[in-house]
Amino acid sequence: MTDTVTEVDILTERENARYEAALRADAAGFRELACPEMTYAHTDGSRDTLDVYLDKLTSGTLKYHTIEHPIAQVLVAGDAAVVVGDMRADLTVRGARKTIDTSAIAVWVKREQQWQLLAYQPTPKIARKDEHHG
Repeated sequence: MTDTVTEVDILTERENARYEAALRADAAGFRELACPEMTYAHTDGSRDTLDVYLDKLTSGTLKYHTIEHPIAQVLVAGDAAVVVGDMRADLTVRGARKTIDTSAIAVWVKREQQWQLLAYQPTPKIARKDEHHG
């Protein structure tokens, strides 16, 4: 067994920290993990800047009650990385409670020796009648 911390370990830790910050509506904690130009997509197709997303969290417009985010794969290519996984959440959006089940991709970039979230894109899962994907 090794004590070496890998880039995958660091990215996994930062991914966990960003979900925890979103769950707690911790704008300062989330901001530390994100690029200033971050874009955050939602399951309805809308996209937010970092400031708009954090405003939604702190104002209660967007409130996460629970979040599960199993990671399937972390791909690192130099100073860029993609975290592939799922995201399931119980949340309230503009006063309406809902549950989402998505496949998700988070794009991270390394700046000044620190991984920062650049983009997030969830895709809602749908029940399939067959095994064809496309």
